[in-house]
Amino acid sequence: MAEQNYASKLERYDKQNIWHPFTPMREWLDHDQLVIIRGDGDYLYDQHGRRYIDGVSSLWVTTLGHRHPALNRAIVRQLDKIAHSTLLGLGNEPAALLAGELVRIAPRGLTKVFYSDNGSTAVEAALKIAFQYWRQKTKPVMSKTKFITLANSYHGDTVGSVSAGNIELFHKTYKPLLFKTLALPLDYDRDASYNLRAAANVFRRHHRHVAALVMEPLVQGAGGMLVHPPGYLRGIARLCRKYGVLLILDEVATGFGRTGSLFACEQEGVSPDLLVLAKGITGGYLPLAATLATRRVYDAFLGDPKQNRTFFHGHTYSGNPLACAVALENLRQLRKRRVLQKLRPKIRLFQSWLSTLSSSDHVGQIRQKGFMVGIDLVKSRRRGQLYPPDLRVGARVSQACRPLGLIIRPLGNTLVLMPPLTISNKNIGKMVSSVGQAIANHCL
Repeated sequence: MAEQNYASKLERYDKQNIWHPFTPMREWLDHDQLVIIRGDGDYLYDQHGRRYIDGVSSLWVTTLGHRHPALNRAIVRQLDKIAHSTLLGLGNEPAALLAGELVRIAPRGLTKVFYSDNGSTAVEAALKIAFQYWRQKTKPVMSKTKFITLANSYHGDTVGSVSAGNIELFHKTYKPLLFKTLALPLDYDRDASYNLRAAANVFRRHHRHVAALVMEPLVQGAGGMLVHPPGYLRGIARLCRKYGVLLILDEVATGFGRTGSLFACEQEGVSPDLLVLAKGITGGYLPLAATLATRRVYDAFLGDPKQNRTFFHGHTYSGNPLACAVALENLRQLRKRRVLQKLRPKIRLFQSWLSTLSSSDHVGQIRQKGFMVGIDLVKSRRRGQLYPPDLRVGARVSQACRPLGLIIRPLGNTLVLMPPLTISNKNIGKMVSSVGQAIANHCL
């Protein structure tokens, strides 16, 4: 009885007091909801003790599973030293060690690490660095004030990162607040050559006014798990070099193994001018982000204080020692346990299981890149009929997965699967079969 009363208390306090992100609150208040109490490996446990596979890595962050012993110990060790010390005018031990490790494993040429605390702020920092860089070069180029982005892009929720995004549902409300960008069209049914010709036209017309291009490499996550045609990233990098445009790669979602390699850009041999990291960097333990820059970019900010070349940007918890300590251990564990090597057969198994869903007429495209999966729900694939967005079929099917022991979160009518990298083979199968059952029961 005491446990039931406590569960009811949690639910009541949640509904009375919490404003949930990206959540229709009227709907939330009208239904019973889950309150997560604990996690263990692949699983989450709610206020009633029910167990669920964490099918989206707690919003794409958990790499090694929940309550990982080595990551727990790393935080405890750091707590015995210090929890926080500012990075403004001071250094700290974990931040220094992590910066060294990030530079070691990052694509060639990235040698400077600027810390922040989430993907949005790390993208924001990259945009401001790129803008300021052109104004502080030995030969300033004051005309370079614009940014190129991709259609259907998402880079976060601060005003600058929203400006770099192109998802109407998320961003239309804030248009009066945003700066304008140039959006590249991208036809996912055509090859890289076709899309790069369209991109080249934009570069030719506008490069004199463009500071940087910002994109997620290989996969546009929040855009619906949209997988780029092979060679597209490499071609965009060539266009940036040819036309003197900085390349910002947002690996907030794709980094730390999600696409099958440590960083997605490795798969096409691309090294950007600025690399944005967050989410999986701490294994899902604490907020941390990093914007990595080349020496060429960094050098534009060097000079006498009187010259005002300083990057006047930062956050109270930049380079937090606890977050950096657990991030450092997360990287150690990824390497020590050969997580990425062990991921390859799991990716193939995942693909095999996903193919079983294609027999349903309510499943449109299934897109997979490594451990990033998008499953489009349609009214009828054979008849080419889509569900109206207001039916919220993706949300209904995701809710229907919960009694089956699976937590996922959709993007509109696209179901997203992105489990921890260490998920068991058994749970890969259970996760996909639960999705299939929920689709069969709730798509009409």
